[in-house]
Amino acid sequence: MVEFKNRYMVMEVFLDPNKENLGDDPIVVTQFNISKAIKDSILVNFGECGLASSLGSFQVKYVNPITKLCVIRASREDYQKIWSAISLVRSIGSCPVLFNLLDLSGSIKACKNAALKCDELKFEQYKLMVGARLSADVTQHMQNCLEKIKILEH
Repeated sequence: MVEFKNRYMVMEVFLDPNKENLGDDPIVVTQFNISKAIKDSILVNFGECGLASSLGSFQVKYVNPITKLCVIRASREDYQKIWSAISLVRSIGSCPVLFNLLDLSGSIKACKNAALKCDELKFEQYKLMVGARLSADVTQHMQNCLEKIKILEH
């Protein structure tokens, strides 16, 4: 049996980098939104053949809408194409975005550890920024996201 070799990218999503958001974010970052934006970018920049070859192992494995962190899986052969397509994504819906690669690894376990560390640090930063306005719902949602990332291997 042949084992498929994958690469895992821990990405940070910056929403509206040139505009201050005083309220909630204009869109909710979801697996569907990110996946659609990346697939559209692959289609525009590499054509139908590039998209078809990339879809075999492409998957957005994890998204945290609070810390804007996501984990993306790609095949070892196509990860550079997907990475470059991610770099060329300029918007999700009508909201301008930028992606920042935080970690690239060949195993889901190493990726999980990097994502968990980044998520915890970003949530601490979020708590300091929000201060007393932090609701119990947000804290519970963040705990659920951390649990999801801990079982990412399965």
